[in-house]
Amino acid sequence: MSTGADSGDWPLSVYAPDCRHCPRLTAHLEAVRARYPGYHCGPVPPFGDPQARLLLVGLAPGEHGANATGRPFTGDYAGILLYETLHHFGLSSAPVSHGPGDGLELHDCRISNSVKCLPPQNKPTSAEVATCSEYLIAELEAFPPQVILALGRVGHDAALSALGLVRSRWPFAHAAVHRPEGVPALVDSYHCSRYNTQTGRLTPEMFREAFRQALALID
Repeated sequence: MSTGADSGDWPLSVYAPDCRHCPRLTAHLEAVRARYPGYHCGPVPPFGDPQARLLLVGLAPGEHGANATGRPFTGDYAGILLYETLHHFGLSSAPVSHGPGDGLELHDCRISNSVKCLPPQNKPTSAEVATCSEYLIAELEAFPPQVILALGRVGHDAALSALGLVRSRWPFAHAAVHRPEGVPALVDSYHCSRYNTQTGRLTPEMFREAFRQALALID
């Protein structure tokens, strides 16, 4: 199955467009909306195939990226390498994501975030990650993947928490493969942020290697 649906028909347990559980994030979104009235400025839904065997879990929407467009990793620098890589492996119909209505489809792949709303300075608090975990838990229960690819340590920790796993047993490391019993396998990657890619901490080949590790675990 492939899909280009952005909001889709996600159950409210997975995506609640009117969620206001986190006061700090709600206030921040209101302030950003006042500056940029055309922005999405709300919880960003998962994007891709509900029945996908591969789930990518990122950090949170960027102010001028997903927070603006309403699609994960779309509109700012962080999505450039991601969608190029998805296309390289045949997981995306195009190498560039412009936003809802561009016709882009993901194949056997879905993108979600640890925190659905834009946090100040792109840094959610641990309490905000924990609060938003209810949606990731519901997503994993309703649409279980075979493999989760965590984009960054926050995504890694959020995935572990949603799976009910203890962090100390499954430490984060780029291209690490974790295979807990009874739950989806977890593969780690450094986040595809501008800082990581421009400093060389994450190269395109390193990113592709993490994807190869994840795809090798899919039946």
